[in-house]
Amino acid sequence: MEIQENIINKVAQSGLVTLDPAQFYVAGERVVYDIKENLFHGLILREKDFREFVKSHDWAQYQDKYVAVTCTADAIVPAWAYMLLANKMAPYAKEVVFGDADVLETVLFVKAVKDLDVEQYRDQRIVIKGCGDVPVPVSAYVELTQKLTLVVKSLMFGEPCSTVPIYKRRD
Repeated sequence: MEIQENIINKVAQSGLVTLDPAQFYVAGERVVYDIKENLFHGLILREKDFREFVKSHDWAQYQDKYVAVTCTADAIVPAWAYMLLANKMAPYAKEVVFGDADVLETVLFVKAVKDLDVEQYRDQRIVIKGCGDVPVPVSAYVELTQKLTLVVKSLMFGEPCSTVPIYKRRD
């Protein structure tokens, strides 16, 4: 009895194009600035003290970093306080956002996806990779879906060998 050893890679022949959202990861150091450190007794922001801090703080330490500005204390912080921080960090930081580390990641991914030229995927069958080494926020998948469904033939989630259909154009 003769055993035939021809293995056919049906995934490679399927014409599927895999898009890894991790390619939109923006490299660089992330920092979370928590304004709770500036609160008097952890409860209130005193304007005079805060303005003195803003004048004397070394803002250069945020050079080329991605910064999330937040307050983890249960306190009411006026919007102008966050504005002052953003104003002082802006000349140094690559990006300053209001929110926690997750919000920062979301903003960075969404901005990177917005720059994607979707024309390269026109009339293609696309699989958006679902797992990898870089945690991808759900917002990046939503942004990719929104952009790609305008041009692709079909859109799937997962791996080429096991996909979840998301969209199929009806011709």
